[in-house]
Amino acid sequence: MDFKGKVVLITGASSGIGAAAAVKFAEFGAKLALIGRNYENLKEIAKKCDDAAGDKDEDSYGTPLLIRADLTDEETTTNIIAEALKRFGQLDVLVNSAGIIENGTIENTTLAQFDRIMDMNVRSVYQLTMLAVPELIKTKGNIVNISSVCGLRAFPNVLAYNMSKSAIDQFTRCVALELAPKGVRCNSVNPGVVVTNLHKSSGMNDEAYEKFLEHCKTTHALGRAGDVEEVANAICFLASDLATFTTGMNMPVDGGRHAMCPR
Repeated sequence: MDFKGKVVLITGASSGIGAAAAVKFAEFGAKLALIGRNYENLKEIAKKCDDAAGDKDEDSYGTPLLIRADLTDEETTTNIIAEALKRFGQLDVLVNSAGIIENGTIENTTLAQFDRIMDMNVRSVYQLTMLAVPELIKTKGNIVNISSVCGLRAFPNVLAYNMSKSAIDQFTRCVALELAPKGVRCNSVNPGVVVTNLHKSSGMNDEAYEKFLEHCKTTHALGRAGDVEEVANAICFLASDLATFTTGMNMPVDGGRHAMCPR
């Protein structure tokens, strides 16, 4: 996979899957625009990207552009593409990785929770993709959305999150059909449980998280939770010229969890 001369914009790049994808794209020579809420974390990820890029020349790589942004703020999101274009002059790949999760069933959820999750996981993706599409058409680029196995299968106690990821999967398929005549591809990856700070940031303590990961040995066919690099590999594949005939795909990267049923 070679992204030399390509500009890749990644949201949620300050941690987790987005951060791992940034490092992997840097390894393959991409120029990077990294978006996140935590600027200190973004700087650390930028250092890792520089290390991964190695001795690539400045024209093919360059120092990542770092943009601190709350994607639920409409005006802030509007400026992201403009900043990337000001720095790089083009956009080839959009990776929509930013997202949140919260626990809640139909019995104890709230409209406020629904709004928080849908604003972050769906509305911000909708807006940023709209803004990016004119540039992606120019470069015949592509989009990779980070969804979840929760978009493919039903799981209790994360109702609004499940709905948001199902929406992203349908968004992926629809955008793929709409942009295919213009040479722009759109795919998603659907991870199972991956070891990140996502669940802890939603309020899960260390002890509960360890029990959760232990439980993953029985809920994933491969007998474990996933690693961020495994998902990053899939993201880079879908964004690369190795996947030029793949669009509208919701790709499980979930250790087989999507294929499992209770026995």
